[in-house]
Amino acid sequence: ISVPLVFLGAYFGYKKDPLEFPVVTSNIPRQIPEQPWYLNPVITCLLGGILPFGACFVEMFFIMSSVWMDQYYYVFGFLLLVFVILTVTCAEITIVLNYFQLCAEDYRWWWRSFMTSGSTALYVFLYSAVYFSRLESNMFVTYLLYFGYMAVISLGVFLVTGTVGFFSALYFNYQIYGSIKVD
Repeated sequence: ISVPLVFLGAYFGYKKDPLEFPVVTSNIPRQIPEQPWYLNPVITCLLGGILPFGACFVEMFFIMSSVWMDQYYYVFGFLLLVFVILTVTCAEITIVLNYFQLCAEDYRWWWRSFMTSGSTALYVFLYSAVYFSRLESNMFVTYLLYFGYMAVISLGVFLVTGTVGFFSALYFNYQIYGSIKVD
């Protein structure tokens, strides 16, 4: 089923017009002034992941209990609500930190917007390490399976939240630069 979908996506992708940016940029990169300490990429990525993780960590306990401790999970409507809150929080924190970055004349927002909200996955993995203490494990295979699966799940969370952050920052930048009148 993936082969027809690839060709269908390629067909619609080649028919679509390329993305037009609202302003013309120079090919010569500008020198970026000295940034404040709180706009360090590591700090913004670490701070950008705390808020979205805080929006969903309670629900993660119940999901991980259903996966690892054979308990039933039946509140899928609430899970959808938490997912919507997670995506909105990722979009908002990325837009705010992107705005701070652009106000400091740092134009390298593409990957930082992805990493800012994608760093939620780091906290998911750290929470899974804390949650592991609840499990009774005595074999190396248990450690390997648990942390292997949680690494894959964290990678999925990283890709989803990073994509949400990137597209929200792209939309935000498109809107603010589209409203500039250049004569």
